Amino acid sequence: MNLKNLILTVLMISTLTARSQKNDDPTIYQFKVTSLEGEEFDFSTLKGKKVMIVNTASKCGLTPQYKKLQALYEKYGDKDFVIVGFPANNFLFQEPGSDEEIAVFCEKNYGVTFPMMSKISVKGKNMHPVYQFLTQESKNGVLSSSVSWNFQKYLINPDGRVAKVISPRTQPDDPTVISWIEN
Repeated sequence: MNLKNLILTVLMISTLTARSQKNDDPTIYQFKVTSLEGEEFDFSTLKGKKVMIVNTASKCGLTPQYKKLQALYEKYGDKDFVIVGFPANNFLFQEPGSDEEIAVFCEKNYGVTFPMMSKISVKGKNMHPVYQFLTQESKNGVLSSSVSWNFQKYLINPDGRVAKVISPRTQPDDPTVISWIEN
């Protein structure tokens, strides 16, 4: 084999290897979690949809964002968009309730109908695997971040990969979010 053919062969093999590794990259679809109602929620059921994952709390200054989250879900929920909420008590003990109490609070105060999961930890040594995926480039293949407060939003593309991290103080209906949903 001459040098030119050898180089072409090596390039083809490395390209095929890179493609196969890329296809094996983990996505959000690998996870199964538990809903507030105690039922299994399989992220693989969301394939092909845009997903917003948000850590929530009932006793936070940002808690009124539930209203805008629900409005967003009502407007775009039938357009391959879903919001998945994860209550967390990581910031100043602002989510002290049980799953049942959180479910009642969300429904009673904000009419929440988007999927809400069982309370988890989004930081520290007990960080839930979903949040390890969301915050660690080594696990998501895209970027590293840290959860800075309640109501931080992770936007997941239809291929199951992290697209953007949205600050907790940025409202759910911010033009950046709306543009991502609509495009």
